[in-house]
Amino acid sequence: MRAHILFGLAMFPIAALADAPRIVTDIPITASLVQQVAGDLAEVESLLQTDSDPHDFQLRPSQSRALQTADLLIWMGPELTLWLDRAATALDESSQMQLLHQPGTRLRDYSHATAHEHEDEHDHDHDHDHGSIDPHAWLDPDNGKLWMGLIADRLAGLDPDNASTYHENAMTASARLSELDAQLSAELQPAQAAPFVAFHDAYGYFTDHFGLPPAVTVTIGDASAPSAARLTEVQSEIAESGARCAFTETGHAPRMIETAVEGMGLTIGGEISPTGSTLEAGSMLYGEVLSQISTRISACATSTE
Repeated sequence: MRAHILFGLAMFPIAALADAPRIVTDIPITASLVQQVAGDLAEVESLLQTDSDPHDFQLRPSQSRALQTADLLIWMGPELTLWLDRAATALDESSQMQLLHQPGTRLRDYSHATAHEHEDEHDHDHDHDHGSIDPHAWLDPDNGKLWMGLIADRLAGLDPDNASTYHENAMTASARLSELDAQLSAELQPAQAAPFVAFHDAYGYFTDHFGLPPAVTVTIGDASAPSAARLTEVQSEIAESGARCAFTETGHAPRMIETAVEGMGLTIGGEISPTGSTLEAGSMLYGEVLSQISTRISACATSTE
């Protein structure tokens, strides 16, 4: 198995700053993007760990205090972490950055059924609905490149003395991401013939960007167990799709995937995760998440040719 290009702090110029900007992020993926731009010039904290569920979390008092004292909150937006919306609303607009709402971000909608499921999941806990946007937009590398440039702009505003370093780091990280993008595009060629089966609808940005057929998803939404009717429906979809590979997902019972594909001759290709649930947090995480998904999909596709 060949090695993927990884993103690390070592690639960036290091210039220690006594009064480093304090940046709070929602998930480790966001923190990884910020760390690639900030290098050693800012303190970056993620509210969640890699194995936490971004859709279901409650802030601890210490985390609420961290939000109030941070120079900037960078988060995907309420479409992913609705539990953070109320705390973010208390912050001034200049003190936060919602990546999903940045100009130029490529967004996709969930299917009608999935969007309806998301509304059902959240309406009983919150005062307003944030639509049917699929929040897993980081799985499109073009969004990652866009966001790193915009993050550099925001950090430069907070710390003008190091503006050139932030922009240089963003350009370096974007160039390396372009290299990784091309590498993964070549690796995924064998997977273009048939869709794969996944636990939930989180991989649309990835399949769209890399020219893969849309995944067949066992459950509609992010965490709900599929009903008997849904299992019957998805088994029909799998049979019609010609899928040859299925993937379990960290944090969800493998039995759900195994039941859905039982007797259908599919290969279980291991676990995939849109957030890198089994990976180590840090600046390298973003590239590693894309690489892990690609490696497992391509390996399974190649083994079933």
